[in-house]
Amino acid sequence: MKLQSRLQQFGAFLAGMVMPNIPAFIGWGLLTALFIPAGWYPNGYLAKLSEPCLMILLPLLIGSTGGRIVYGARGAVVGAIATMGVVFGSNIPMFPGAMIMGPLGGLLTRELDILLLPRTRKGFEVLVSNFSAGLLGLGLLLVGYTLVGGVVATITNTCGSWAKTITEAGYLPLMALVIEPAKVLFVNNAIGQGVLTPLGLLAARQFGKSVYFLLESNPGPGLGLLTAYMVLGKGSARSSAPGALVIHFLGGIHEMYFPYVLINPLTILAVIAGGLVGDAVFVATHAGLVAVALPGSIFAEIAMSPRGGLVPVLLGITSSAVVSFVVAAPFVRRARESRSVQRPGDANPVSPHLKTVAFVCTSATESAATGRSMLASRLRDAGLKATITEVTLAELAGSAEFIVIPEGQAAQAQKIAPEGEIFATRDFADPVVLDAIVAALAAPKAGVSSLR
Repeated sequence: MKLQSRLQQFGAFLAGMVMPNIPAFIGWGLLTALFIPAGWYPNGYLAKLSEPCLMILLPLLIGSTGGRIVYGARGAVVGAIATMGVVFGSNIPMFPGAMIMGPLGGLLTRELDILLLPRTRKGFEVLVSNFSAGLLGLGLLLVGYTLVGGVVATITNTCGSWAKTITEAGYLPLMALVIEPAKVLFVNNAIGQGVLTPLGLLAARQFGKSVYFLLESNPGPGLGLLTAYMVLGKGSARSSAPGALVIHFLGGIHEMYFPYVLINPLTILAVIAGGLVGDAVFVATHAGLVAVALPGSIFAEIAMSPRGGLVPVLLGITSSAVVSFVVAAPFVRRARESRSVQRPGDANPVSPHLKTVAFVCTSATESAATGRSMLASRLRDAGLKATITEVTLAELAGSAEFIVIPEGQAAQAQKIAPEGEIFATRDFADPVVLDAIVAALAAPKAGVSSLR
């Protein structure tokens, strides 16, 4: 259980660096899909923008965000400087390096401030903090350029060679045996962002597309499972499946189907079978995407498909959905009507005796769904109970004791729910935020908390 929790934290931390930068990924992905030689509208002049965005812009954004998560604006600056070293210290897309150097820059900046500022004479604080951060950034820049970039590139190239060997040997579909169970345990972000995306970027840079982008983002297995519940299920599982299907398939929030596996564990065989068949079809038809599909919705899969490569992508997704449905059908049909589904983040049924944690969202995001799911897991581990809901600011009622809300909206939430304890944060999936909420539930203390 502790290992699962740690993997969830790791996946959420990776997601916390990537999710805020999804607009940049979408912008770069569309640019690539449209204008590269294999794109929908090839344009050599505009295609020149793709490489700098991939090699420089996206890693710097991730590194800066990682530093900000750890230590706010100062951490973001040093994290970006540190990331620049690994970017120019290798000749591959340095996403893993950014995920290392960005948070490391934030962490070391925080520790350096803790060490130096209490010993700094009054009036010299700004001078010392700026020079110390600058010198630290320079040191990390040089370390990243001379050491870390080369090491990460070597490891990534080695993993890429292994993956290529597995692919050429025809064993790539077997990765579904690992990917699908890992997704259901809510460590899909660790698999997708930490492993498959870097491999996909490396392959796409060489061949113009990559099948690795499809392995974790494929919405087919979840689509087949939820369709089985919608058609053959009973009770609340059947009634809730259509809504979960729409959010999963059209919105790309794969977490929506995970609880449907957990309430009927044998259905894990369905999503594994769907993943195996879908991956086999992807390999057989030479399917691939030109960029990472974030979030993993059917719209993202279509948008990132190369010119002339849409049919293989859709064929693989359809095949995985059909197989998942067929395998899941007998298990779902035999499921007892008494079983009920908890959606991700719904720690307990609504009860007036339970405290309420309200996630105030401006839109449905994977970060929010992951954060709610992880909070539910933390509450179970801590032996605590709570009702966890997701509402808009307009729907926020004064009955919520604990309110998690994006920074900038805390003042409005405090007016609407003056008795609630506000947690203002940049990322719902931030482990620091979730731990603070658990602590507050154990020993509530009114006020407004700004968690970075």
